[in-house]
Amino acid sequence: MHIDIISVQPRLLDSPFAHSIMKRAQDKGLLSVETHDLKEFGIGKHRQVDDYQFGGGAGMVMKCEPLAACIDSLKAKRTYDEVIFVTPDGKTYDQGLANQLSLGENLLIICGHYKGIDERIREHYITMEISIGDYVLSGGELAAAVIVDSIGRIIPGVINNETSALTDSFQDDLLSPPVYTRPSDFNGWKVPEVLLSGHTAKIEEWRHEQALERTRARRPDLLEE
Repeated sequence: MHIDIISVQPRLLDSPFAHSIMKRAQDKGLLSVETHDLKEFGIGKHRQVDDYQFGGGAGMVMKCEPLAACIDSLKAKRTYDEVIFVTPDGKTYDQGLANQLSLGENLLIICGHYKGIDERIREHYITMEISIGDYVLSGGELAAAVIVDSIGRIIPGVINNETSALTDSFQDDLLSPPVYTRPSDFNGWKVPEVLLSGHTAKIEEWRHEQALERTRARRPDLLEE
């Protein structure tokens, strides 16, 4: 999978993709992430990418010309499954959407900044708008990193034990059950006996019951859906 990201602050994305699972995914050739500095398409000597709002009001707006030029240059190289704009008023991101996006070959993510992007870009270029939560960030870079990480880790071959990703919270609309590791007794706090039994069927039954119980207590809305 290849993912392009357009940003006015591309250096903010250096670290998330240079370490851990995302780095291994790229080293294996399973994921390619490339960031593009929108200012390279800026207007004039100062590479302007934003301007004042028509009608007045606080906050600058990202201009049409640089965004259109950058998007067009990337679309000339490849066909995108989705052109995504990360914005607080987009569709709320969840595991199901991550699974859906992970099946694509090429994605383009546009990071908003300032007050947002000119509405005409949203109308004529964007195919999907995503929000990672009901709050506002300084820019879309962190949201883009969240989306890429959640997609990249479920690409087959990225995680050595693929069943690990398939048993994460939300994959089956349930939260994950409690997990334990050695020692089996720490300060008198003991691991449930069933997990030490070696009885696979009973262990899976316990895990499912615990997942249901945890979901009822913490996220009953998932069961309602």
